[in-house]
Amino acid sequence: MIGRKEQIRKMEDLLRSGKSEFLAVSGRRRVGKTYLVETVYQKYFCFSITGIQKGSMEEQLTNFKIKLSEYSKSPVLSSPRNWQEAFFYLKTYLKSLDKRSKKVIFIDELPWVHTPKSKFIQMLAHLWNDYLSKEKHFILVICGSATSWITNNIVNDKGGLHNRISEIIRLLPFNLYETKAFFKSRKIDLTDQEIVKIYMALGGIPYYLERIRKGENSTTALERLCFKDDGILKNEYNNLYKALFKNAETHETIVEALAKSRNGLTRHEILAKSKIKAGGPYNRAMNDLLLSGFITERNMFGRKKRGSIYVLNDEYSVFYHRFIRKHKNYTRGMWSQISMSQPYKIWTGFAFEAICFKHIDQIKYALGISAVYTEISAMRVEGNESEKGFQIDLIIDRRDDVINLCEIKYYNALFTIDKSFARRLVERKQKFIEFTQTRKQVFNTIISNHGVSRNKYSLEVMDSEVNLEALMQK
Repeated sequence: MIGRKEQIRKMEDLLRSGKSEFLAVSGRRRVGKTYLVETVYQKYFCFSITGIQKGSMEEQLTNFKIKLSEYSKSPVLSSPRNWQEAFFYLKTYLKSLDKRSKKVIFIDELPWVHTPKSKFIQMLAHLWNDYLSKEKHFILVICGSATSWITNNIVNDKGGLHNRISEIIRLLPFNLYETKAFFKSRKIDLTDQEIVKIYMALGGIPYYLERIRKGENSTTALERLCFKDDGILKNEYNNLYKALFKNAETHETIVEALAKSRNGLTRHEILAKSKIKAGGPYNRAMNDLLLSGFITERNMFGRKKRGSIYVLNDEYSVFYHRFIRKHKNYTRGMWSQISMSQPYKIWTGFAFEAICFKHIDQIKYALGISAVYTEISAMRVEGNESEKGFQIDLIIDRRDDVINLCEIKYYNALFTIDKSFARRLVERKQKFIEFTQTRKQVFNTIISNHGVSRNKYSLEVMDSEVNLEALMQK
């Protein structure tokens, strides 16, 4: 398995404990949650069930009966009438099992099982409190793509499951290092530049990445997957949010507004662009998207909360709105043409910037400050009639009295700092110092995919540099 070492360690620790354990696993759809659980725990399964999307309570109960018959190897003559009865059948079966080794009960896509008014969660809590927790040999694993649902209804439950979770695993997409390792494990030999082109479009989602074929470059792969009529990711977006959230229209409207913004939006700007009214539906949808990792909240320098910028964190969703949605009628060579256009160049700039925000640890390591406490932010100062505004992509505010102002550049070759750009960096640095009144040492840092060419201007204004090779490190 690629990566996931910390998660595997947590799961194996539960196998060695001297009591029953309750594990909650969540993460974005297609990120590999079920694969992780099955890889680590498959041989310990004594019962597992997967919820049926949009299934009724009767359908979920029938599915439960079928799975219980399979595991118990004895027929369950009739479907249970409710979850209290279903868990009574399960408890009867579990009591017949050998207690000398851990047994795993796995409920996958749990939010789909808990249909309205079914009392599934209440009865699951009763099973845990009344029986499983009093034994020493069970691991109850619940899993779901709707991270916000798992958080609100299980982790933060105020009822029977309050403080019952032993361990929480929130599975994140692969980073660049893991993505490269994943391709190598599949004997797919791609350069770092080709890998980052794929990552900017698809992110580190294993389900998407495993569709890349040996011998394909990024252009060929993205055209086949995202634009051809039978491309597996051409219509993936249509079910991405609907499978996770009830009344997903509000979620999708917020996502669309953010997908069209290069630098993210404030709460006020989201409401204005999306035409959503402030209040409950917006707040619930935004909370869902934040907890599920689709949206990230970035602090503005010097502000802890007020004026935060919200950024769409899901590469595929951005790529869908920028390109796939706009080019539904496929023609051969379509992506090759699009990737030479100005909209493509604009997109690569903010897509690479988003990647940098996901690889702060690698950037800090490249700068030699891994052990230094830092706060990460950005800055956007509006201009006025007398003075131009300025913007800083990424600010690393360090506890050792240094601030790195990071300029992020994605180019097809070495980035060259000319006289005009050098002047801009010098002026921006001075404006930052004057605006913030900081007394810290301020450094200009360039982060780029191909690196920076050496000339008198780069030597004059660039204090440090981070390239793509550094972002690809573990």
